[in-house]
Amino acid sequence: MACHVAYKYLLQFCLCIQIVWGLDKVTLLNPPEEAVPDYFLKILYSCDEAATVHLDCVVSFETGAVSTFPLRQWTCAPGDPKIRTLKLNLPDWLVYQADGIVPDSQWVLSCILQASVRHRVFGGGERTVTAQDVAHLKPKSYLSRRVKQHQLCIAWSAQMLHLTKEAQKKQCPAEQETVHLLSSVYASTGEGFGITKSLEPFKSDTLEYLRIRAITFPWCTFSMWIFVTRHCQESLCGIFYHVDSNNNYATPAVFLTNSGQLHIQMSGESQESSAFLFSSLVPLNEWCQLSVTLTGRTVTVSMMCVAGEQRTVKSVEYVLKRAAMLDDTEGYFVIGGGKYIKGVEGYLGQVNYYRNRIPPHSLSEVVIPDVIKNLNLTGWLQTCQEFRLEMLMKIRGFSLQARQAAQSETCFGALCKWTAKDGLPSFPQCHLWEAAAPHRRYAAELAKLLVFKHGGRSVSLHSLGRALFSLSLHKVGRASSIRVFSRILPLLLQAGCLSDNQALHMSSVLYSTGLGVQEQPVKAWLLALLASQKDDRLALLHLGHLHHQGPHGYPADTDLAYAYYSNIASQTTLDRLNPTPEQTFVEAIFLNNDEELNLQTNANHHIFQWLKHQARRGVAEAEQAVARMLFWGQQGVAPNIQEAARHYKRGAVQWEDPVSMYDYGIVLLQGQGVEQDIPKAVTFLKKAMDKGHIPAISALAWYYEQHERDYKQAVQLWEQADILNCPDAALNLGVVHSQGLYPGKAANQYMAYLYYMKSAQRGHIRGAVLLAEIWTTGIPGLVARHPSDAVLWVKWAAEHNGYLGSILRKALDSYLKNDMLSSLFYYMVAAESGYPPAQFNVAYLCEQNRGSFLDPSYATLCMWRYYNLTIQSQNPDTYAFIRMGDLLNDRQKNLFAAAHMYTQAALKSNPQGWYSLGLLVEEGYKLPLSILIELGISELYLADKHSLLSVLYKRCRDSEVADSYLPCSLALFNVYIQSFQEDYSAAIEFSTAVTVVAAPTMLLIILSVLRRHILSQIEPRLL
Repeated sequence: MACHVAYKYLLQFCLCIQIVWGLDKVTLLNPPEEAVPDYFLKILYSCDEAATVHLDCVVSFETGAVSTFPLRQWTCAPGDPKIRTLKLNLPDWLVYQADGIVPDSQWVLSCILQASVRHRVFGGGERTVTAQDVAHLKPKSYLSRRVKQHQLCIAWSAQMLHLTKEAQKKQCPAEQETVHLLSSVYASTGEGFGITKSLEPFKSDTLEYLRIRAITFPWCTFSMWIFVTRHCQESLCGIFYHVDSNNNYATPAVFLTNSGQLHIQMSGESQESSAFLFSSLVPLNEWCQLSVTLTGRTVTVSMMCVAGEQRTVKSVEYVLKRAAMLDDTEGYFVIGGGKYIKGVEGYLGQVNYYRNRIPPHSLSEVVIPDVIKNLNLTGWLQTCQEFRLEMLMKIRGFSLQARQAAQSETCFGALCKWTAKDGLPSFPQCHLWEAAAPHRRYAAELAKLLVFKHGGRSVSLHSLGRALFSLSLHKVGRASSIRVFSRILPLLLQAGCLSDNQALHMSSVLYSTGLGVQEQPVKAWLLALLASQKDDRLALLHLGHLHHQGPHGYPADTDLAYAYYSNIASQTTLDRLNPTPEQTFVEAIFLNNDEELNLQTNANHHIFQWLKHQARRGVAEAEQAVARMLFWGQQGVAPNIQEAARHYKRGAVQWEDPVSMYDYGIVLLQGQGVEQDIPKAVTFLKKAMDKGHIPAISALAWYYEQHERDYKQAVQLWEQADILNCPDAALNLGVVHSQGLYPGKAANQYMAYLYYMKSAQRGHIRGAVLLAEIWTTGIPGLVARHPSDAVLWVKWAAEHNGYLGSILRKALDSYLKNDMLSSLFYYMVAAESGYPPAQFNVAYLCEQNRGSFLDPSYATLCMWRYYNLTIQSQNPDTYAFIRMGDLLNDRQKNLFAAAHMYTQAALKSNPQGWYSLGLLVEEGYKLPLSILIELGISELYLADKHSLLSVLYKRCRDSEVADSYLPCSLALFNVYIQSFQEDYSAAIEFSTAVTVVAAPTMLLIILSVLRRHILSQIEPRLL
């Protein structure tokens, strides 16, 4: 028995030595790139002792399952390397289409071809792999696979079964004849912004046949909910209309007149239009459902309005001279305003289009949609109206008191100190109108203070709202706990009722995030709608982000998001031309980036003072930097356009710097910070152009176009600048092509589109807005609609708005002053607008939680929410991937999701991603094949743990981040140590066992040899 064990250990020892020395070899010489049938594969192999060569196929499926399919195996005799050519017979379901004999397969995620040399272990155990080679085969998509040509005929039963399956497979999915053009609520500002929708033909031949037949005899219904807050200020305002491919109004078109009536327009043959007015007026501040039904020449217009529990239904039928025509796949539909007409002021609810059918129910049976019912817009407006009336009454009463000459020693309750301090008159008794509910006490006291401060003159409700808003922010700045937000929320809501839109938006943020208050998403949405309808920029940005992601369980609506984003994007182009102290340049500063934080300065900071010193010494770059900071309010410097213009002038006149010449010429041309002086501006622009400054060429072209009306000279200069990649030049060339101002050429929208695209790609904000405008409607026959791309461009443009920059600056300044509560609040305001750096900074502040000003459970939820939002942005900070991976690993134990997060960080050149993946592997987690494929190391799927760890830590060590070199090198060294120990411990153990077992035998042999030697020497002597 001892000899048997010794022999077993001896064989294992020799096998380990063989593995270490690498005497066996196998190589796939010509592996295919894709999984294909009948491929001839060449394999190079050799072995030191008798072994077996195996060829296997390892397939992983989308379900997460992994299966190994043996393909071939043959013996390997010791000797020189050999090459074997064999036909690669992969499973039929992997390389052929299913046909009844070839079965259907699960969705294949990946396929690995593995060749290996295996030795039989003594005792009949599992064969040991001594050499292997793998190749990743790309699975072919199902429809790109070949159909197998079977040698035998298919049985009749199998053929019938196959046909049955095919018939079932080819059934068209059910198509809805009811199209929900708008499923949510849209806040319409009364400007030229709205929701654009287009329809595709039916996939069903039957439904498409019926649709085409109905073009000349429409049989359909359009229904829409509308809430008008103000009658149209133009002759007509858009509610819902159809625009054809020739940019003409088509059937149907529903407008609101300045008298409050509905204007209905239909288009017939030869583009003849018929129009009529609906006799009833659309009421203000009530939800109404409008219904337009077409049955050939007959048009039925109905309106059902809801006022509390009361419903009012009115319906009128019109007969056209000729039948209307409706091709709903031509052109596009618009809800609200557009490029040709402004929209109504108010709110637009659900809009449905019943294609080829008329709903059976009557208007009296219509159910108010849940989205409108839950929003409770009318309830909010009624409460606000009561509050406004109460404040008006108090303001008038206080004004009357202030004008009275009598004095009294009686104090007014909580205002006693205020009146004594400010020398305000007091009165002997309080009146009933002075009483206020506890939550309205601050509003009443502020109203009194403002009235007496202005000597009894009446104070506007808006001024009172601004005072309440300022008081709220003042309380936040002095607080140290998030409990302050539950106390200021009533003040913000009251300020919002009094027409302060910023207060409405900030209230929306508190309800949306649950910061110190109970989270109420629907109420947050209502407040954002109210602020957006009044054109608040950040609220528009917030709703654009909300509908781009999908709000409160409703599906994401790209077209609705575009309507909001396009509004603020257009305002951004105007805001940048008219800078104000309320605007600040938007800077993407991440709180985990110490280098960026160290560059922040202010007017008294040593960095700014040093730059000013350098500028005085004639350093042109310093002069440019100081002027830029002052003009745009960058790096913490408060905007000061007049001071910036003086620096532009010094750089242009004294230092003759071409950049300063251009900037000074622009401010002279537009009269920003200096008195407008066009001739002087042109002089400096020409000097800058002569010195090779490209933007000056475009600016001079603009001068020739706007002031000289010399389009030939303007176009010549713009084309010169366009060749030099000037974004302004490309934009202006697009405009002249669009408006038909290009000398000798007619208007060409397609050429304009190409120039707008070029301008946007070069970073021009207005170019992006104009490009998105074309993509949202398309150009018939030339440019298709690209709503998903259009919304990304206007989102990018909107995020350059200076009012967003001001919020970001307040947040950063608070952080630098160690006021974490205020910083978190302001960053949340920006984060809820969808700005990725702000989302990251909110998560980072919650993670740091300095001073424990946040409850740990809320801080964790905050991290989850905002790091998750950050990684969904276009160019996220890789630190967010690392932290999301840590949260998934530590909190949810979701190792697959954590590995995916680390992988994304690694692919974006963050060494921490590689390091974290290594830690997962060290903890025993086997990285899925899909992760390895993404990392480009799929060949390591079947490798041992140490080989995989070596690659992960090497990539971590070799990254461009210097700080990662030491920890990654130590981790790699540890892997080498472990590998050395595991590789040689077995050999040492076996050799020790052999020594122990063989030592007695060897001793006996040695003693026997010595004995024979001694006897051989003794025997001659005896003789």
